[in-house]
Amino acid sequence: PLPPDSDACPACARAQPAPTSTWVLLRLWRFARPYRRQLAAGFALTLASTAATLVPPYLSIPLMDDILIPFQNGRQIAPGLVLLYLGALLLSALAAWGLSWARTYILALVSERIGADLRTSTYEHLLRLSLDYFGGKRTGDLMARIGSETDRINVFLSLHALDFVTDLLMIAMTAAILFSINHWLALVTLVPLPFIGWMIHRVRERLRTGFEKIDRVWSEVTNVLADTIPGIRVVKAFAQEQREARRFRDANQHNLQVNDKLNQTWSLFTPTVTLLTEIGLLVVWACGIWLVAHAQITVGVLTAFIAYIGRFYGRLDAMSRIVSVTQKAAAGAKRIFDILDHVSNVPDPAQPVPIGRMQGAIRLQGVGFRYGNRAVIKDLELDIRPGEMLGLVGHSGSGKSTLVNLISRFYDVSAGSIQVDGIDIRRFAVADYRRHIGLVLQEPFLFFGTIAENIAYGKPEARREDIVAAARAAHAHEFILRLPQGYDSLVGERGQGLSGGERQRISIARALLIDPRILILDEATSAVDTETETEIQKALDNLVQGRTTIAIAHRLSTLRKADRLVVMEHGAVVEVGPHDALMQQRGAYWRLHEAQARRTGQDSQAAQDSQGSQGNQNDQDSQTHQTSARCPPHPAQPAAHR
Repeated sequence: PLPPDSDACPACARAQPAPTSTWVLLRLWRFARPYRRQLAAGFALTLASTAATLVPPYLSIPLMDDILIPFQNGRQIAPGLVLLYLGALLLSALAAWGLSWARTYILALVSERIGADLRTSTYEHLLRLSLDYFGGKRTGDLMARIGSETDRINVFLSLHALDFVTDLLMIAMTAAILFSINHWLALVTLVPLPFIGWMIHRVRERLRTGFEKIDRVWSEVTNVLADTIPGIRVVKAFAQEQREARRFRDANQHNLQVNDKLNQTWSLFTPTVTLLTEIGLLVVWACGIWLVAHAQITVGVLTAFIAYIGRFYGRLDAMSRIVSVTQKAAAGAKRIFDILDHVSNVPDPAQPVPIGRMQGAIRLQGVGFRYGNRAVIKDLELDIRPGEMLGLVGHSGSGKSTLVNLISRFYDVSAGSIQVDGIDIRRFAVADYRRHIGLVLQEPFLFFGTIAENIAYGKPEARREDIVAAARAAHAHEFILRLPQGYDSLVGERGQGLSGGERQRISIARALLIDPRILILDEATSAVDTETETEIQKALDNLVQGRTTIAIAHRLSTLRKADRLVVMEHGAVVEVGPHDALMQQRGAYWRLHEAQARRTGQDSQAAQDSQGSQGNQNDQDSQTHQTSARCPPHPAQPAAHR
């Protein structure tokens, strides 16, 4: 079993260790490369601003030794020299401020663009992945990766990466100045470094794995929201508000526990680094006092040294705090690269074959398909003529939907080939091929937007008259005009506010507008009432004309206009032919037809019985009423009895 807070196998992790956080962050250079000039300018400004901040402590040496101490001993102060030093301090402060502002502004702009490119690339890559990838992912998790993870990386690049570089430069420059002033004191200053380095090494990977766990448990929280909010109607219909609140509370509590565990490590690390730097400063003070007492350095040198050490240790402490942010960014980058490294199982060919005027002839030769180790389609052979309407029938799980998914190239076949107009569909560019396919599903999906935008989803550049013509052909024009804003009326999320039949007719209009050569109807009328089915069937009659049509239906009466019927069992074709011929064979199709006829007859008889009992009850009520009218109650009877 997988350990809690993890979606990775620990045995696999031991066999193939995960990349280090440094390597994961270095992979972000792929997105930073287009902005290398701006980054170089930012680095130069960082170098200059860091150098400017190191000037004031150095000026404290002559201020202390040449001005303050001589003045204390009774000597005169040269006003010009004092003004010169003070002016130099002011100038260095202004230079540090201006350079720091410029580098922060430039690098903030660059990091925002890197973050935007990262989000766009991740989302575009996600859209190119095949359906099997989404089958194992939760919506909330993917939203968290593209949203919060990229924001976390953006903050790291805009603020903390810059601070980290600045800290490194400050430490290196300060160390060089310290050694130039007094190498013995400089060596004493470096005493805490090995201990801090060892702690960072021990804590870094622990923090990264901890933040990965936090990301996963936070995805659990967003998953609950992504499940509940779109399904709020079902939640309320079954009165499950308390259950969903408990789910959210449990996920939130799990998130809290994982954060508490990580904070135990982090809360000890940061104060320990601060303690080590304070001890180092104490040792420098002790050594400096001894050197001043033995006249080996001046008070000005010790003052400058203490000022530099304050900056040195301050930057060292800041770098230790950046470790947490760095590991957060590394964990987020790893989850982003988990998406970017995933390769689609439905790839585009290196040299796609252009699609001209598609005729719509489909040939399936020895087609096989497996979900993992389970064979769903087995050695299937089928020819579909251009313009033919083919009906797919069979029990649930017989492979009908899988077959149309293969023809749509949502998945690639495991064996054999599917050819359209004599060309294997794997030789076509995926997007070009699917532009010739119209799909009408059992549960039509509408996006938040206007009616016109939903109809024109497959052809955004369509003119309004073309949209109206498609709606007329789909028998949707009349009910659209009854909406408050007509074609500009907003459709709620997932089509809320429209009936099932209205949503279905809009989806038919959407398919009509792109004028597909191959049409797939997947239970297009199974979820509506008889009257609505009649309206939808009229729209479908307009839709299938002149197109190669593959229709799936459990209700066999909806396939009465099909040229041929294909009966599937256990992923194989068992019968092919028109309705009359298959009925004469008295095989699998005949059994399906008879079973539905018996069920329909039973439903009709039950309806008649219900109507008959209702009629008898009405007759009894009528007779009772007539008897009461002829024989009014006796005046002597009590009112309650009457």
